[in-house]
Amino acid sequence: MLSRIFPHFTRRRSRMEVVKKMIEFGISVTRGGELKIGNLNIQDTSLAESAGVDRRVVRSTVGQILSDSELGRIFERIRPVGTSLVETAALLGYHVLLISGDAFQAGIISEVSSVLAENGLVIRQALADDPDMITEPRLTFVVSGDMTGNVLSKLQALPSVRGLTLVK
Repeated sequence: MLSRIFPHFTRRRSRMEVVKKMIEFGISVTRGGELKIGNLNIQDTSLAESAGVDRRVVRSTVGQILSDSELGRIFERIRPVGTSLVETAALLGYHVLLISGDAFQAGIISEVSSVLAENGLVIRQALADDPDMITEPRLTFVVSGDMTGNVLSKLQALPSVRGLTLVK
């Protein structure tokens, strides 16, 4: 997706920052130029503050998006992913696994999921960083069940896993 969006903003670094925040938060643009997260209206000033730009940059970015049919179709359909359980996992009795590997290699999610399932662990949430947006992308799994050293060893032994961190 980003390879289709970013070329439109390469000459306008500040607009690129706005677009990155829009993607990060799942902010869509209506045909009328409104910024939305679901049915919640987002003010230009709020997005500008988050992106570190002037509010006029947000409005010009929206204008650029709406003036391009491909960008307009993409940004009309962007939706937020949902709530991350990572920060509340410990309070809920869950474990958080941070896994690094080759983000462009097929099968890492499948391999990790298989090991967890074979050991009776339930994946409550799985989040994958977009390698086009994040320099060092990771997979984040929020897991319930008994996380033993044996399970961690099996995960570390997977050929697709370069690094593994258990957050308690």
